[in-house]
Amino acid sequence: MEILRGSLGSVSPHATRRAGVALVAAFSVLVAGCGSSPGPGEGGATTAVERPAPSRTSYPLTIENCGRKVTFDGPPKRVLIMNGVSVGEVQAYVLLGLQDRVLANAQRVTVSDDPVMVAEVAKLPTGGADWNKNFDVPAEKVLELAPDLVVSTWSGGFNAESGFATRDQLAEAGIRSYVNPVDCAYGATTSSAADQAAYDRQSIESTFDFVLQTGVIFDEQQKAADVVAQLEKRIASVRDRVAGKERKKVLLAFPGMAMMSTNNLPAVFSGGIYDDIIDAAGGVNAFPSDKPNHELTSNLNAEALVTAEVDVVVIGLSDPSEVDEVDQLAGRLFQQYPQWKASKSRTYAVISDGAFLGPANAHAVEKIADAAHPR
Repeated sequence: MEILRGSLGSVSPHATRRAGVALVAAFSVLVAGCGSSPGPGEGGATTAVERPAPSRTSYPLTIENCGRKVTFDGPPKRVLIMNGVSVGEVQAYVLLGLQDRVLANAQRVTVSDDPVMVAEVAKLPTGGADWNKNFDVPAEKVLELAPDLVVSTWSGGFNAESGFATRDQLAEAGIRSYVNPVDCAYGATTSSAADQAAYDRQSIESTFDFVLQTGVIFDEQQKAADVVAQLEKRIASVRDRVAGKERKKVLLAFPGMAMMSTNNLPAVFSGGIYDDIIDAAGGVNAFPSDKPNHELTSNLNAEALVTAEVDVVVIGLSDPSEVDEVDQLAGRLFQQYPQWKASKSRTYAVISDGAFLGPANAHAVEKIADAAHPR
């Protein structure tokens, strides 16, 4: 497993989640279901989606997760949230009011588009869990903590070769395990066609799916529905505001992640969740892709950036130390690429965790739209 770290909390920008999410058939809740999600560019994944009315969860609850059946006798009470490549999972737990169910959280949020999230996540217990060389909780510590549920953002979080407890090991110890369904294919030795499709078709809607399905597991379906409705309303409001306007070419770049590029260029992301966020804000990615483009940054060269059409630069922050350097980060890009329309007008937005899977997506959409289409 290869992970390159920027300290966007615990977001590992090696592929930077390599995904946002598109939870579809991978998580099949047997007592309640969610509709499948349209992919980015297919009419807007965050437009109104017909969902089943919230109900009460009936236990025992059996779900299918990455090809495994997991049964819950009741709402989990001692949850370990692995670090992985995301902060979206722990943020969903906070918004659902599940903090008292968290035994230990390894996802660290040090900079966020949500003004309250850094402080809220910092309040959660860590269980004294030190990271291993792969920046996550080692197998022995997981077993020592004895949670009743371990949540990983990707299948690689249960890879023995990386020092993690496997799902079989956890099951033998009476511990349930759960992978964010959109990432069942990420880090897996083998994956089903459905899991791979979910991974490739990730979108903002996937954030909603994760929140709703977490609500089912914890019998907090109404709360989950309310959270999703609020986020959905904000994004739909932006879509309505920018509808019919010229779509701006948007470059999403994380200057602080230049180590990801062999040419010391800023990390640039496209496809999946990234393109869907930009689409919702009334733009189109300057380097569009029909699925997550993991190799874009590593293959990017200066000429490609020179010739790119860029109306708006979105500066991604990966560390709190960059917050006070935003103008300088943008200025350096504008100076390097003066031919961009964005450079001539000095048009840019600033986001952080909202670029990746999680509830902060709504904040990112609003910020990008304000820059691309000022009120």
